[in-house]
Amino acid sequence: MKQQARDHVNRQLSESDGAPAKPIGAVSGEFVTEMFEYDGGRHVTVYLPPDPPQAIVFAGDGQRISKWGRLLEKADVPSTMIVGVHGLTDETLRLHEYSPGFEPERFAAHQKFFVEDIRRWTESRFGVALPTERTAVFGVSAGGELALALGLRHPHVYGAVLCASPGGGYKPPGIMPSPLPRTYLVAGTQEPFFLENARRWADALRDADADVVMNERTGSHGGAFWREEFPLMVAWAFGP
Repeated sequence: MKQQARDHVNRQLSESDGAPAKPIGAVSGEFVTEMFEYDGGRHVTVYLPPDPPQAIVFAGDGQRISKWGRLLEKADVPSTMIVGVHGLTDETLRLHEYSPGFEPERFAAHQKFFVEDIRRWTESRFGVALPTERTAVFGVSAGGELALALGLRHPHVYGAVLCASPGGGYKPPGIMPSPLPRTYLVAGTQEPFFLENARRWADALRDADADVVMNERTGSHGGAFWREEFPLMVAWAFGP
């Protein structure tokens, strides 16, 4: 794996064009974007907090989620680094990468890139390697499916799964693996399809004796409650 380009995020670009985007509002931390050879070229954007990281969140849809580091600076949470792997703009291909049931080979390739390659790069590039209990995987919508799929498959990598409004392509397996990561789910009362999916996951994980939080918030899909909940998720995952 070779890094082909690196630049600080200093331009205002669309969240949906797959390119680095400038965070909105004042921020004390630093944003670094690099491109990798994976799948013809894939960006990863990292939010580096102003203080040495005490926790790390790996996230899909990194062109959006990495910018949420500014929300953590305003919250009472440990210094947290976000490593955001950019998602595809083509929704079908994005779902095939994020949900294991559609195109298993594509999911497996992206899983290896996300879990193995990017984690090794994070350690070598930034000198950050934290234990499982200080590491989480996060996603929203289809990215929530990715977070659940990776968390269940790699509980010794991700101690916590943070999932907002998961899609319905990936459903709880009939037999849950063991051990299971701690899981925090949230969904909006105005997005019934996604709320049902989140409830389904919460029930299945509880039945398997997992540590689960399930919050229902006022809001629709993609609403402000995702951003509002994110610092609460991080505080739950990494707080005292």
